[in-house]
Amino acid sequence: MVHAYILIQTSVGKSVDVSAAIGDIQGVTRVDAVTGPYDVIAMVEANTVDELGKLVLSQIQLIPNITRTLTCPIIHL
Repeated sequence: MVHAYILIQTSVGKSVDVSAAIGDIQGVTRVDAVTGPYDVIAMVEANTVDELGKLVLSQIQLIPNITRTLTCPIIHL
């Protein structure tokens, strides 16, 4: 299982709408609106890195008012 944080920038005033839409996606385990350089942070899980990429590209990035994402896979040292 692959876990990652997705850091998301949104259009001004749209973080609540984006958070709600992301929360409905299968594989998203947590969504938080935050302050700072990013507006929303989502924790996601997928079976493989390829599935993680597909989740981000074909579902999360297609949500209206998302302007940028940064995917941070979790590693275990």
